[in-house]
Order: sequence, then C-alpha cells, then structure tokens
Amino acid sequence: MKAETARVAATELSPELTSLDQELSPPPPGTDLTAEADSEAETGRRRWFRRKKLRQVSPEVGPEPEPLTGIPEPPATEESGQLPDEMESEPVLVSPLEPEAEPLAFESETEGEAAVAATTPNKKGVFRRLRERLGRTREALAHGLDRLFLGKKVIDAELLEDLEELLITADLGVDTTLALIEAVREKVRRKELSDPSRLKSHLKAEMVALLQTPASSPVVNGHPRVVMVIGVNGVGKTTTIAKLAHFDRTAGRKVLLVAADTFRAAAIEQLEIWGQRLGAEVIKQKSGSDPAAVVFDGLAAAQSRQVDTVYIDTAGRLHTKVNLMEELKKIKRTATRQIPTAPHEVYLVLDATTGQNSISQARMFHEALGVTGLILTKLDGTAKGGVALGVVKETGLPLRYIGVGEGMEELRAFEAEAFIDAILG
Repeated sequence: MKAETARVAATELSPELTSLDQELSPPPPGTDLTAEADSEAETGRRRWFRRKKLRQVSPEVGPEPEPLTGIPEPPATEESGQLPDEMESEPVLVSPLEPEAEPLAFESETEGEAAVAATTPNKKGVFRRLRERLGRTREALAHGLDRLFLGKKVIDAELLEDLEELLITADLGVDTTLALIEAVREKVRRKELSDPSRLKSHLKAEMVALLQTPASSPVVNGHPRVVMVIGVNGVGKTTTIAKLAHFDRTAGRKVLLVAADTFRAAAIEQLEIWGQRLGAEVIKQKSGSDPAAVVFDGLAAAQSRQVDTVYIDTAGRLHTKVNLMEELKKIKRTATRQIPTAPHEVYLVLDATTGQNSISQARMFHEALGVTGLILTKLDGTAKGGVALGVVKETGLPLRYIGVGEGMEELRAFEAEAFIDAILG
C-alpha cells in the first residue's frame, strides 16, 4: 500500500520535475551565447540612437518620427501615468546642455512686455476721453437736442422756444442763450436755415466761435514767469497749481511754488507735499504770516535761482468780501514792485458745479484784479458744463484750461472745437 502511494505521488510530480530539469539543464551543443548577447546589445544601441535622433530633430524640420516597433514597452509609471519610452521619444526643443535657457527667456520676455505696457500711452484718444469725462453734460445737452429735433419738419416759433428752454437748463445763461437763439432766427429769416436737422450743426459752429476768445501771451523779459492763482474756497486752486507745475516740469522748466495762503496751515502743508512730488521748491512762512511778505520772498528767491515759472497760491475767499479782495490786490502790487511786469498771468479757478454763480464770481474777480484767464474745474462731475459758454460770453475772458478728473493729466489745455464736439456729439 505504501509503495502504491509513493508511485502515484511520483507520477503527479513528474511533469513539474521534468520542466524544472529542462530549465536547469545546460544549453544544447552549438548554441552561441555570445551572439545572443550581441543581439541584445545591438537592440539597445538602436534604441539609444533612435532616441538621440528624436532629440535633435525639430518638429518644424520634418514629419514626426515613426514609433519604434518590435520593442516591448515598459509599463506606465504610477506618478506620471505615461510610458517612459513615450516621454523620451518626444522632440526636445531646448538643448539638454542649457536647461535654464527656456525659463530665463520666458522671464525676460515677460518683463519686457510689462515695461512696454507701462510706457505705452493709453490707446484712447484725447477726444474720446474728453467725451467720456463730459458725459453728463452731453446727456443733458446733446441728447436733449436730438429729442427736441426728432420728427420736426420746420423751424418754427415753438421749436425755438423749446430750444431756448433747453439751453438755459444746461446752464448756458440767459444772455448766451438769447444770443444763440437770435443767431438762429436771423438765419431762418434769410432763408439760410430751414431744416431742423441742420440746426444742431449750426449751433455747434456758433458755440465754437463764441468760445474762441483770443488770449494774449505776456512778454517775459529775462524774469521768471509769474502766475497768480485765485478763486473762492473749495474750487481746487492748490491742486490746479500742482497740475500746472507738472506741465512745466514735464517740459523741463524749473518751477518754484509760493505758499501765500497763510490762513490755513493745511494749505501750506499740502503745497509742500506737491512740491516734493514734483521736485519743485516751496517758499513759505509760518501760518498767519503776511501773504504779501511771502510773495516778496518767493520772487526774490526765484530771481536769484533762475527759476522759469513761479506759481503763487492764494487763500480762498468769497468774491463778496471787500477786505479779502483788497488783500489779493496787495499781493498783486507786491509782485509788481518786485518784478515790474509781474504777475504775467492771473488765473481764476472756477468750479463748474456751481453753475451760474461762476459768472458772478468771474465778473467781480476780474474787476478787482484783472483776470487774464479762466480755469474751469470739476467738469466730469456735473451736467452744467454749458456754464463754460456763459462765463466766456459774459466776461470776455479766455478759457485756458478745463479740469475733467483728479489725475495729473486730467487738466487739459482748452480747445473750443474739441470741447463742443464732446458735449454735442
């Protein structure tokens, strides 16, 4: 029984033992082991040269290389999920000898683009930006005219009455409005104007002509150009001075600021801050000092230091206060004693949001001090931009600058045609 059991077990194990015996048995005679090793080495060399060739070939030179055949591909790695052979067979654009070249080139290109973006001017034209800033006035005036003329066939008395009301509402002022309406009536009487669709273009031409008041250019003979800036409280005199000084500094001119608003310590500090930002010297005294004395010191310093332009900041005061207006006259006389032709300019700063009150301010300041030019600020925050026409018509003074924002570049030299195009469309 035991012998029979041993015989059965040997029979069951015989195939496995036979297979193991075959694997462990020496190779048959005539087998060339060196040839097999050489064959495997040759296969490895072909794969290495194939990969080297793929690294050197640019994707733009020719078609993509055909995949290698006949070589088993290793399994995908757990981290990348890609086959190593596939990763190695992709064309390499950067030389392996310079691994940092691509990141450095990318960083340099990015910095270059940033520098260009920082120095490239805004693509929006000056006119387009002006239209945007004067949007409220254009809404009140231009759109109002379009609605008024819509569907009209003739220019009659009713249309002219509606037009008159619209212009007065837009703060052009009564006298300015009546002058424009009378010009239209005269055209209609002469039969030079009958179509309401042409009325808007006619108004534009009349308004441009009204605003083109000639401005005299003072002669400066070897002395610094002296600009005195005046106005009531809160119109933005000090900020306007900083923007004017910015124009001079940009043009390469040397600027000196005179802090003649000695009633407010904050005004002196504000001008000092602007002076530091602009690289302009500020002449000042302590709060409460005589403004005329500060002006005297400032002009003396400007002459000795060969300054190109002097801006005199003055205290804001109501145009109805006679004693305060007299103090401005004293400042002007002091400047004239120091430099006979000074001040060369007296700029009156007006706040557009005050509407028709700007006209009365301009009249009284002009009578007292001989204003040479107007600066109209805060036009971007009001629908009363039509006051520009009223104040020029009523005073006969030229409008030199308009403020349409808080930025340093938002104080614009006034151009009548561009302004009217912006508010009438």
